[in-house]
Amino acid sequence: MIKSNIDKATGFEKRFENINTVVFENSKTASVAVAQEIAALIRLKQQQNKSCVLGLATGSSPKGLYAELVRMHKEEGLSFSNVITFNLDEYYPMEPDSINSYVRFMKELLLDQVDILPENYNIPDGTLSKEKIQDYCAQYEEKIEALGGIDLQILGIGGNGHIGFNESGSLQNSKTRLVALDHITRVAASKDFSGLTNTPRTAITLGVKKIMEAKQVILMAWGEGKSNIVKASAEGTVTNQIPASFLQEHDNAVFVLDQEAASKLTRINTPWLVEKIVWTDQLTRKAVLRMALDLKKPILRLTDADYIENGMSDLLADSGPAYNININIFNKLQHTITGWPGGKPNADDSNRPERAEPARKRVLIFSPHPDDDIISMGGTFMRLQEQGHEVHVAYQTSGNIAVADSEAERFARFVCDYNEKFNISSPEAATIYRKAHEFLIHKKTSQKDISEVRHLKGLIRKGEARATAHFVGLTDDQIHFMDLPFYETGTIEKKPLGEADIQLTMDLIEKIKPHQIFAAGDLADPHGTHKVCLDAILEAVKNLKSKDFMKDCWLWLYRGAWQEWGIDEIEMAVPMSPDQVLAKRHGIFKHQSQKDGVVFQGTDSREFWQRAEDRNKETAELYDQLGLSNYAAMEAFVRWKF
Repeated sequence: MIKSNIDKATGFEKRFENINTVVFENSKTASVAVAQEIAALIRLKQQQNKSCVLGLATGSSPKGLYAELVRMHKEEGLSFSNVITFNLDEYYPMEPDSINSYVRFMKELLLDQVDILPENYNIPDGTLSKEKIQDYCAQYEEKIEALGGIDLQILGIGGNGHIGFNESGSLQNSKTRLVALDHITRVAASKDFSGLTNTPRTAITLGVKKIMEAKQVILMAWGEGKSNIVKASAEGTVTNQIPASFLQEHDNAVFVLDQEAASKLTRINTPWLVEKIVWTDQLTRKAVLRMALDLKKPILRLTDADYIENGMSDLLADSGPAYNININIFNKLQHTITGWPGGKPNADDSNRPERAEPARKRVLIFSPHPDDDIISMGGTFMRLQEQGHEVHVAYQTSGNIAVADSEAERFARFVCDYNEKFNISSPEAATIYRKAHEFLIHKKTSQKDISEVRHLKGLIRKGEARATAHFVGLTDDQIHFMDLPFYETGTIEKKPLGEADIQLTMDLIEKIKPHQIFAAGDLADPHGTHKVCLDAILEAVKNLKSKDFMKDCWLWLYRGAWQEWGIDEIEMAVPMSPDQVLAKRHGIFKHQSQKDGVVFQGTDSREFWQRAEDRNKETAELYDQLGLSNYAAMEAFVRWKF
């Protein structure tokens, strides 16, 4: 079977899952492996003088795959002349030239860049009248059947386990059809459509039956955000509530994952429950803290019986009794807590997360969007400033796509009113306002903003970021707006990280020569802005690490507005008093365009300040449950060693 090549590429074996599951280091190496599988199949079919019928997916997961296939075509001569493709789905209604159509997606990322014949690719038609859809779907399936079925089907997976747009509740024998999209699916897609109200409610999808009839299926999933549904699909029972679980019953299906997407699988997340392991310090800490929280016991009250009954008898035999293990883990967790995130001067730092010297550090906080600094580490940000460190903040992107159209028009109108009030002659400002107004009132759903509107939105967010930094106590020379080029496309779809992005990051680091760097460590979406911004920093740090000043530089990672580090991962926890929590809230309020409903709300209806406070409170509660000090809130960090 062709999938055996993927198995050999990693060395991972099927263990606890009910389906073949292969884990790669990252999505790039995984995408290359899948591309090689497809290329091998295409070439085999060419040798047999047969067509190669591929089922293709859209979304973020296959982007790297398509890029590699294009590279193989251009650099290695891989021909698609014998390839026939069928896409899984399309939004309905949807014009093919719309910025969010899957026709456009496929043509731009793959079809227009290889030598596939135009008559050989098939994508559901989102322009049909509803009366014609049923017949069209039947013909779509008949065309697949006439070709002998799909040779290899590529899938992604939705947050609710959907494959294609076969949502929860879809039956295993479901056919190609028009479906209503689940709220979770629409929320996930809403970032592409500038909000939930603009997001389609229906779509045409290939049915589960045709997917299951494919001769081979490869489901790809990247990022921590997919880890829970991957576990449920691969390890749970087969259920129509999680359509991806149907693949457990396919005789030639494989889940291809990166490490983050695989992180919740039992054999990876809790390997001591699957086999005998080598108990490293990190695994011991993870297992003990998990057990304490599951049993609702403070660390120091865990007993030998608790270890034995929770699959950790070998740890007890190696390092016990329980008292000794408990004390060790308790002390390590206690040592993560510090009210001095920049290090406490003239103090013993052997058991502190940060160095005492130099007493006054140069600190560089990278913020992917203009509000991540205050949302994710606002208490620590203020603490560093108050404790006398030289704090700089760098806003990596403009964040302009997250500003509502009405806000842009309001600010443009304000400039005109301001000029009129103070007798300032500025016909240019009036022209910009009229142009923006005319564009916005006729703007189509998901249409790309014109440059004037994008710049207006960027200026709004820039002003809010500056107001927040001033609120914390920074001066203008400590505030840096980077405007990384990868972001400035005017759409949710960004360019790949480029040399210019890395160079700008290197230049700023060299200019400041920081002792501390703080960066967003979100790994949920490998194609998301946070991850691309982090990649720019990590690449810059790697390129600069031989510099003398970098030998004294530590890199700390915070999490974004969506989630927090696991309690077993935290290496520095900065407690906050009720007054500091309130001060952080006021700092977040400076970002007025992101209050009272935001463009990219996600599945969480809370505002960003509420999410941040709840998350910081939950972290403090975990420390309290484990038997440590009880604080109002805590911000958490992990050190990245380079």
